[in-house]
Amino acid sequence: METSRPLVGTTVLDLTNVLAGPFACHQLAHLGADVIKVEAVGRGDLARGLGASPELSAKGMGISFLAQNAGKRSITVNLKTEGGRDVLKRLVRSADVLVENFRPSVMERLGVGAEVLRAENPKLIYCAISGFGQTGPWAKRPAYDQIIQGAAGVMEVTGTQDSGPTRVGYPLADTVGGLTAALAISAALNAPDRGCVIDVSMLEAVLATMGWVISNHIIGGVEPTRNGNENPTSAPSGAFQCADGLINIAANKEEQWQALAEHLNRADLLDDPDFATREDRKTNRLRLRAELETVLTTKPASEWEAELNSLGVPAGAVLSVPDVLAHDQIRQRELFGRFADVAGVTEPIDLLRVGMMIDSKRPSVNAPPPELGGDTDDVLGAVGYSPEDISKLRKEGAV
Repeated sequence: METSRPLVGTTVLDLTNVLAGPFACHQLAHLGADVIKVEAVGRGDLARGLGASPELSAKGMGISFLAQNAGKRSITVNLKTEGGRDVLKRLVRSADVLVENFRPSVMERLGVGAEVLRAENPKLIYCAISGFGQTGPWAKRPAYDQIIQGAAGVMEVTGTQDSGPTRVGYPLADTVGGLTAALAISAALNAPDRGCVIDVSMLEAVLATMGWVISNHIIGGVEPTRNGNENPTSAPSGAFQCADGLINIAANKEEQWQALAEHLNRADLLDDPDFATREDRKTNRLRLRAELETVLTTKPASEWEAELNSLGVPAGAVLSVPDVLAHDQIRQRELFGRFADVAGVTEPIDLLRVGMMIDSKRPSVNAPPPELGGDTDDVLGAVGYSPEDISKLRKEGAV
């Protein structure tokens, strides 16, 4: 088996929409799983109509959909019909994993909840992703990424005291929820006795990543605050103004602070009692910032980046998304897959793969994101439906 695709031979039924669930299954597809996207008849994943290109959205291949659905196959099933429910049950019998991100109890109301489907296949790994989990007073609340960011306290610790709470600039909660689900599914696939129900709460998944903030509060009694670009655990550590933009500097160790001050020809700061210790520098961080920026503003960030890193002082220019994507660090490590003939687009499109290498190789998929329902006949045929059966299901509106 190719080591970069350890899930080859695993079948995943992806009943999810928009981001958290599709992102979880995106990881599994790149790791080799056969991901069958089970979509609503005539509509499909809601993300098919989302993204920056109205033309692609009109074709049901919105950029938001393209971003995390490469390598999957698509079938359409109407779970509100008896025939559609029977199709799902038959698919489940030969599947390893099912992932859904409906609100709690929706699948049960449709008659295809975890208990029903695991009766069809006791070894099925059933993963439900929701905003707040399957139980608790918030369980049935609707949840989008920004709702979770606010509820989890993320917004309360993002931004500055002047700006007020600020959302993280990409769908953090959806992404973390998806990664958590993929981790749980991968672990469950390795269990000696397969078969379980996984309950992923996006709220809890995000809280679990906030270890330092939460532990400082519940153990150290420190009320979390908004610190902008400053690292509250050390100084000088944060984003500093250069001649052409910002640079992040993390002089967290004593020797790094000394090397920074000396390289900037500000050895006088080492003798200043206000900056004598780590705690002193934290207390007087704003004055220290001003002192350092008198020198940092004399050169571009890229020059300081090279000089400081050569001295062992961690530093990096604050880049735009286009700048980092154009950098050789990204280009040389094959983070993107290129696909041609996607939704009639004449130019090839590049899509992100996954953020890992296995044995020096990036997990990848060969197929572009699927057209809505484009694999229905093949998938149903593989589980025993004849062409006549499929035609009948279509006439009934079941697929």
